[in-house]
Amino acid sequence: MRRLAFALGLMAMAAVVAPAQAQQMVDPDFRPAVERPAWAEGQGPVVVIDEAHANFHRMEGRYSPFAALLRADGYRTRAGALAFDAGGLEGVDVLVIANAGATDERPTPPAFTEAEGAALEAWVRAGGKLLLIADHAPFGAAAEGLAARFGVKMATGYAFAMTPDGEPTTTLTYPAEALGDHPIFAGRDAAERVEGVTAFTGQSLEGPAGAAVLLPMAAGARESRDLPTLQALADRLKTEAESRDAVLEALSKPALPAQGLAFEYGLGRVVVLGEAGMLSAQLIRFPPGSGQADRRFGMNVAPGNARFGLNIMHWLTGLLP
Repeated sequence: MRRLAFALGLMAMAAVVAPAQAQQMVDPDFRPAVERPAWAEGQGPVVVIDEAHANFHRMEGRYSPFAALLRADGYRTRAGALAFDAGGLEGVDVLVIANAGATDERPTPPAFTEAEGAALEAWVRAGGKLLLIADHAPFGAAAEGLAARFGVKMATGYAFAMTPDGEPTTTLTYPAEALGDHPIFAGRDAAERVEGVTAFTGQSLEGPAGAAVLLPMAAGARESRDLPTLQALADRLKTEAESRDAVLEALSKPALPAQGLAFEYGLGRVVVLGEAGMLSAQLIRFPPGSGQADRRFGMNVAPGNARFGLNIMHWLTGLLP
């Protein structure tokens, strides 16, 4: 684990930590609270969290904290078990797709068929609301074809920024002054303003013309193609034998401009995020005797993330302009 100390965000994927050494789980101490619910209990729009596409984040699994947050705000949540062209969009007000394509197959195949993509695009164009989330590799590759239908480009790798000390970090912070004035950040009033967002690894994105950049990547942010390359980059930056610029150029590429996008699409609305852990609440638990404390990531350590998630839903469902 010492080699990954520079990048706590990488723990947002279970494969990063050997199962025999540690366990990734939902944080049992996380209890979402909403002081002013948008809807009466159980009376809000229907939010379906997709589970039909080998999703790494599911409603009763790693996205149960997000589902609980939505229910606390009055939304009705259910899991989506059907393909989009086979009834999966019926009765849905907001569709959430989080990290589809959790497969060991390489290269990573598309998580969605052409028919499903066409059905979803038509549904959004006619007024549907979509929250599409695709994290670092392999999830960007699994979703990039679907994203392209909406004009979104996914970098499909591992995004990182450079700290003031010249170290790569995959814990990506977006302070209030970087967030802009989109209604998602303003909320319904001052009490709902988003004061900051933290992402944990993920990939970078580029939106279609006119899309609002919700989470702008920091100046100098980069992206590696896979985890071993990122590890090698971090190791080589610690030596004096090579130019830092040469190492970065050889093992990474400039990140795309954003990690979050929002735009209208026909009569519908779309939000795309390049990182999933920010809207969950998880921990890595190490075995007794390891000497390592639990490590948390998500809404449990970044309180602005929950407000961000709620405001995304408020914008998608029209509570925000």
